[in-house]
Amino acid sequence: MALSMEEQRILTQIEVRLSEDDPRLAHRLARLGDRRPGRRVRLIAAASVAVLAVIAAIAIGFAAAIT
Repeated sequence: MALSMEEQRILTQIEVRLSEDDPRLAHRLARLGDRRPGRRVRLIAAASVAVLAVIAAIAIGFAAAIT
């Protein structure tokens, strides 16, 4: 849903005031919206490694239970 011109103007004012009042917080909030592709690739790689580790642990546990 698109914002009206008035809503956009108000949000811009809030952003400017936040940057003036607390630049450190404004910087941290701006980083939340940062959608770098490298971050997504690292997350997928980490999740893949975790899944493989769980599968390996299950296989080792199963092999130990058989013997």
